Amino acid sequence: MRMICRTALFLLFAACLITRQGMADDGTGIKIRAMTFNLWRGGLNGGQPLDQTVKAIQISKADIVGLQETHRGEDDSSAKIAEMLGWHHFAQGGGTAIISRFPILESTERKWGVQIQLETQQKIYFFNVHFPASPYQPYQILKIPYGDAPFITTSEEAVEWAKKSRGRQLNSLFEELSPVLKGAIPVILTGDFNEPSFQDWTSEASEKGIVPLAVPYPTTKRVVDAGMLDAYRSAWPDELKARGYTWTNRTLPDDPKDFHDRIDFIFVKACSVIGAQVVGESKTNADLVLAPWPSDHRAVVASLEINTP
Repeated sequence: MRMICRTALFLLFAACLITRQGMADDGTGIKIRAMTFNLWRGGLNGGQPLDQTVKAIQISKADIVGLQETHRGEDDSSAKIAEMLGWHHFAQGGGTAIISRFPILESTERKWGVQIQLETQQKIYFFNVHFPASPYQPYQILKIPYGDAPFITTSEEAVEWAKKSRGRQLNSLFEELSPVLKGAIPVILTGDFNEPSFQDWTSEASEKGIVPLAVPYPTTKRVVDAGMLDAYRSAWPDELKARGYTWTNRTLPDDPKDFHDRIDFIFVKACSVIGAQVVGESKTNADLVLAPWPSDHRAVVASLEINTP
């Protein structure tokens, strides 16, 4: 009888150690918050002071942020934002930067990513991207003029044009990302992909009239096929109910000259997703709210647990 009771108590204790992600919370998990944030021309194009962009990062409680559109003219706001937060800063070039409250140790050769050391001495890789905005396939499909891109009608054409738009930069990223993914160090990838997700433009979403047709968008698909997890879609798996729109807050949902979508992403490898939130201008469109909102993109923040070996 005593043995049975001891066994039952052990099983109950073990069950309490299992989180909803199915991983043991044995005290070794390192919890951090990662954010992706397109600033909209250095955070100044919306007519707000840079303080408002800093507030957006502060209310997200992010620890590391991948920034896009850090420049307005010759001025780079990312270093100023890092200084205002008292954080570390790394300029990637091309209007992108990574800021972190943890030390940034080194970068990859082409500056797609950096290695960061957390408080526990655990190291992670953090990559950040801003892929080309044009041609933009949702506009091509919906016959919305944008740049010089032709209109298209099929899923196959959308995939082809997506590869033309972002394939070269994606290949360059993967030359540095692939070797890192083969290792044991956790990896986070943030960015404004300027392309929707294949996990959002599904046949089910098309049948409900949420998207015009199902498209296996190649950029997000290649990242997921490489072994990374879409943090938002992991936290909110129903793409019909949780769309997570990040583009855009500048037009109404029924504007015939625009189409709202999720194009800002956080992907992870070797860490569990505790949750993910959209940061934006109103309770209607965001989980964390700041008004006035300084950007034309909403941001995304993910709570992550990194389990040390």
